[in-house]
Amino acid sequence: MTGPFRRLGAWLGRLTTTQLAAGIAILSALALTGSVVVIGAAVRMDQREQAALAALDDYGAMAEKLGAETSFSRDTVTAADAAYLSNWLTAFQSGPARDGDARTLEDTCRTGRGGAGVRFIRAPVGKPAGLAELETLHGEAAPRLGEGVQVMRLERGVLCPNRAVEVVVVKRTVGALNIIVGRVVDRSGDAWGWAVAAVAGAGVLLMAIGIGAATYGRRRLTNAVAEVSLALDRAAVGDFSLRAPETEVAPELTELSEHVNQTLDRLEELLAWLRDSSDQLAHDFRTPLARASVRLDRLKESADTPEARTLVSEVRADLDELIRAMNESMALRDGEAWSFESVRLDVLAAQAAELYQALAEERGVSIRVEAEPAAVLGVRSLLQRATANLVDNAVKFSPDGGVVTVTVSAGEGRPRLTVADQGPGFDARVLDAPAAAVAAAVAAGRESHGMGLAFVRNILKRHGAAMTIDDARPGAVVTAQFSR
Repeated sequence: MTGPFRRLGAWLGRLTTTQLAAGIAILSALALTGSVVVIGAAVRMDQREQAALAALDDYGAMAEKLGAETSFSRDTVTAADAAYLSNWLTAFQSGPARDGDARTLEDTCRTGRGGAGVRFIRAPVGKPAGLAELETLHGEAAPRLGEGVQVMRLERGVLCPNRAVEVVVVKRTVGALNIIVGRVVDRSGDAWGWAVAAVAGAGVLLMAIGIGAATYGRRRLTNAVAEVSLALDRAAVGDFSLRAPETEVAPELTELSEHVNQTLDRLEELLAWLRDSSDQLAHDFRTPLARASVRLDRLKESADTPEARTLVSEVRADLDELIRAMNESMALRDGEAWSFESVRLDVLAAQAAELYQALAEERGVSIRVEAEPAAVLGVRSLLQRATANLVDNAVKFSPDGGVVTVTVSAGEGRPRLTVADQGPGFDARVLDAPAAAVAAAVAAGRESHGMGLAFVRNILKRHGAAMTIDDARPGAVVTAQFSR
């Protein structure tokens, strides 16, 4: 049994909240309808039982009035007796009612309500008296209603000219006489019809309420999940000012929201600690770096050979590069508190090309910009640094007379920035190597862009973008692909 239950559980697990609620509402409506059918059948059976009791009572009254059974034996019944029985049955049929519920045939045919009696007598001689169809029609035996009791349906025109009726009849013999006595079964009536309509309406209303409640619940849950996702998305780019809703939107997500908020609080606390540590580290480095710069300037002034002055200049350039890298890292660290806005990549590309145009012209390098309007959500200053860094590297490591191509596109709603050069190329695996390995690769001349691309990759990652590097044969193609 575990297999079917497991499959049922898996199937139910694939249903949405709306589908489950709608299914429950439909099942409830079907249950109400089924209860109406069962109650209707029970009421119908009760009406038949009442008609059967009345018919049995009629049969007893007729047998009593006809006298002893032996007075109408097959050998003693004459034609005159048959005529007498016909006249007597007519009088008995249209005579006064014997109980308060009995109704005349005219009442039954006019209103459709039950209670009217039907009779038939056949003697061994003469013509039968009463409703002949009671003898020719075959009814449904109902032994639970009594011995010799049948349920018949008399179509329209048989008993009533304008309606069909159901009768419960008792077929028995009194001496040589075949007697059939019956009563018309009362119909359910208008009250029962209104009750059925009310229950059916309640079922439809229940189903509508269930579907409406499911739709509302789904919308509420979807909105809550959207707010939780928004808080996580903002945290992914360093903005911890937003928290997930706890109970006012969707109580079902209270526990999840609490865990998400606790995680965001802890992350904000860790980032604050990291920021403070970075500030302390930067402070500890800035002072000795500044002293080293001053001392190198003095050493350069006192150097007495061109080789010494050249060496001092190279060391100073390395020191400036180290200071620049530290400042860029600090700028990236501070970026999580900066506000996001719509930034035009095509404008940034044009500005970067214009900024490095003079440097490129000194070496005969041309910068080509092929840009279409494309906007992304981000920190303008960080994206400016990243774009400028890409163009700077491309110009710096391009050969004399080379071409740097900057392309901006917005195909399929995903903005893309591409910078291609004709330099010695780049191994993308260097980005994942330790800083010491990167420095060694730069010193050996195996890498054309240095640590700048790692800085760019971090900026793009903060903006939900990805950076890829391809071989241009010759040169490298660096692509920044944004998700929106």
